[in-house]
Amino acid sequence: MLSNVTAKGQVTIPAELRARFHIMPNDRVDFMVDGERIVLMPVKPLKALRGAVTAAATGGIAAERRQAKLSVAERVADETK
Repeated sequence: MLSNVTAKGQVTIPAELRARFHIMPNDRVDFMVDGERIVLMPVKPLKALRGAVTAAATGGIAAERRQAKLSVAERVADETK
């Protein structure tokens, strides 16, 4: 897909790509250099990930947090022996 660069250096992302990658007005994008190519990547805020991960155990996130703390404490205790 082709797009023109304006005098201000602006480029319009084609509607098909905006829809496919869920790019909305005021979203942020990142430009990365890959050799001789420029790669445009949508940047989603952390709040967009809310709910993407669920707790593995039935005790919820609090139980997961407690288990993680216990695991770290056990590892630290083993390292100090």
